[in-house]
Amino acid sequence: MPVCGGVLPTIRVPIDTNDQSDTIKGAEYIRVSKFYKDSKEDNGQCLGWRDGPNKPYQWLNYNETLLRAKNLGSGLLAYGLTPGPQTLVGLYSQNSPEWILTEQACYTYSLVVVPLYDTLGPDACAYIINQAEISLVICEDDQKCNLLLDKAPRCLRKLVVVKETRPATIQRAKNRGVELLRFEDVERMGAQKNYPEIPPKPTDLCTICYTSGTTGHPKGVMLSHQNVMAGVCAVLLQLGDHRPTSKDVMISFLPLAHMLERCCENGMYIVGGSVGFYSGDIKQLPEDMKALRPTVMPAVPRLLNRLYDKVQAELQSSFFKKMIFNMGISSKEAEIKKCIIRSNSFWDKLVFKKIQESMGGRLRLIVVGSAPLAGNVLTFARCALGCLIVEGYGQTECCAPITLTIQGDYIPEHVGPPVACCCVKLVDVPEMEYWAANNQGEVCVKGTNVFYGYYKNPEKTAEVIDQQGWHHTGDIGMWLPNGCLKIIDRKKHIFKLSQGEYIVPEKIENIYIRSQYVHQVFVHGESLKSCVVAIVIPDVDVVKCWALENKIPGTLSVLCANPDVKKLIHEDMLTWGREAGLKSFEQVKDIYLHPDPFSIQNGLLTPTLKTKRPQLKAYFKPQIEDLYQNLD
Repeated sequence: MPVCGGVLPTIRVPIDTNDQSDTIKGAEYIRVSKFYKDSKEDNGQCLGWRDGPNKPYQWLNYNETLLRAKNLGSGLLAYGLTPGPQTLVGLYSQNSPEWILTEQACYTYSLVVVPLYDTLGPDACAYIINQAEISLVICEDDQKCNLLLDKAPRCLRKLVVVKETRPATIQRAKNRGVELLRFEDVERMGAQKNYPEIPPKPTDLCTICYTSGTTGHPKGVMLSHQNVMAGVCAVLLQLGDHRPTSKDVMISFLPLAHMLERCCENGMYIVGGSVGFYSGDIKQLPEDMKALRPTVMPAVPRLLNRLYDKVQAELQSSFFKKMIFNMGISSKEAEIKKCIIRSNSFWDKLVFKKIQESMGGRLRLIVVGSAPLAGNVLTFARCALGCLIVEGYGQTECCAPITLTIQGDYIPEHVGPPVACCCVKLVDVPEMEYWAANNQGEVCVKGTNVFYGYYKNPEKTAEVIDQQGWHHTGDIGMWLPNGCLKIIDRKKHIFKLSQGEYIVPEKIENIYIRSQYVHQVFVHGESLKSCVVAIVIPDVDVVKCWALENKIPGTLSVLCANPDVKKLIHEDMLTWGREAGLKSFEQVKDIYLHPDPFSIQNGLLTPTLKTKRPQLKAYFKPQIEDLYQNLD
């Protein structure tokens, strides 16, 4: 079997063979394992935060964290909550030590955590509180209290607030029959009462994680303690020698309301590592990282894309700089192909030091998930940051991880093999011509990380979990010859045209978005029509630049109504379509230019920036009807 880098494998001896056990001081001279220090309760730094810019990180140790979590849980019981997995507790806060204290407080007494988050919007938050019959929400600050009070359902009786609230908010809550409590008072009351702990069973519900779908109300994904532990432990197992240890420090900035961040943090707490929270402002993240100097970081492609774009923009100013940089990338890439990952080479010191320092200078492990990552960006990040970067694929319904790339596999643009707690199969999708016999099909998952179902929604559960217990993800995958999975498509949002041809709009959109003139695009078709049309948001800078060169005056709104601008953009889109091999019925026959982007605020994008297709269809109904009328 070939060995990575051509070096013969050797067993790494974990301890000195001449000194294989330790003696504990005392009259009896008891001998213990050399690994005893790692296995016994560790009281190292657990939760870290800063009180402002230029301030150092402060820390709560493990013993203090566990005691405060127990006190808080005991306090929740003192204020009327019944222990056990039938009681659901709302949690509405940014990442912070209090988030984790609340989560652990709930687990101490078998309560179930239901995270709420800003991008759900007030209507969805009210819907969740009502559906889950939540009587108590732990809330970060005055502003979030008021957002909840705006639409507070009857079942909401108490808000436990971490930061100070204004007297007006307290009065407003009272008027609505909601009692405001201070976080520290609940802790204090819990310490006095000191109720005995009621730990959960592995099969008990641990959390209900609501996902904001593109249609209708959010769905509550029910996850058990066993689900979460299976996902976390499978990733730790796969990371092997590279997994986090008690010496590692992780930066927390991805939303804790989502399972990727929660699983990463739980993995850190299992091994006794430290987690430092960012200050809450993403613009301050580089400063937070310089202060914390993390060794481990969960990341999303958007972050690495930004880093890549910033570096590329800086290189444009100097041919010499660009040449040196590319030499450095080539050298580091050659090392990565030999399984050498380091940040102390000649090129690191000459070219990449500034990039590494901007992220604290100590990163050794990055876990990337949540969206596809371009191969050139991944390779760039691996070279420039000089640390191990693994890419995963998962879903909330599988407690985050389904597959994860293995360390040492330097080939990008796939998501690795299944993690150890689940198995994956591909099933036929005849209408899209994907066949399992050709190693293509819908990704289906079965294992200890697969959720129990959607809360109070057996119909939706039955749509995605079949009778054999396989969860149908809606993603289309392809097995590579080496047993890795590549995600190639999405099953949803398919429609037939009048002549019987199937259209996958997202595939077409992903091609048109490559046009320099296109900022956003929504492709639409109907079963009674024979062609597709599109709503296009032009790229304001590119279009204005073109207009200036061609002496066409006007704001973006004016330019959107200009037939020459429309012709330019439409023709460029069709060119991209032809190059990508779109069939003639997949090409849009007409477009409507709109000046205002789709956004979360105007309800046309989900919190994860996916287009809300039904809402877009309704929003642009008159324009779509016009387009079809002109084509008839």
